[in-house]
Amino acid sequence: QVQLVESGGGVVQAGGSLRLSCAVSGSTFSAYVMAWYRQAPGKQRELVATIRRDGSTNYAASVKGRFTISRDNPKNTVYLQMNSLKPEDTAVYYCKGSHWLQSVDYWGQGTQVTVSS
Repeated sequence: QVQLVESGGGVVQAGGSLRLSCAVSGSTFSAYVMAWYRQAPGKQRELVATIRRDGSTNYAASVKGRFTISRDNPKNTVYLQMNSLKPEDTAVYYCKGSHWLQSVDYWGQGTQVTVSS
């Protein structure tokens, strides 16, 4: 059974930093494209950043230059380093794993990030 567990959320002042982690168990982590999404109250879930199996990355325009996604395959973990946080970054952040061969996605339970002004 594949499980994704996020951690690292919290409350931070505008301009501050947080690092989210997502630990994956139950499958071969290196076989997954990993991504971070977020969902603010009353809004649709949106893609924040993606990291592929080869380490290449993509970012939403709203976070480019401030957020960095990375992965540590031996630790089965994906990270999201968030710098220069803004109140509009406030949301529940979810990680998602997509197996590169199988048509199945796995989601974590989410972690709350609150940025105060």
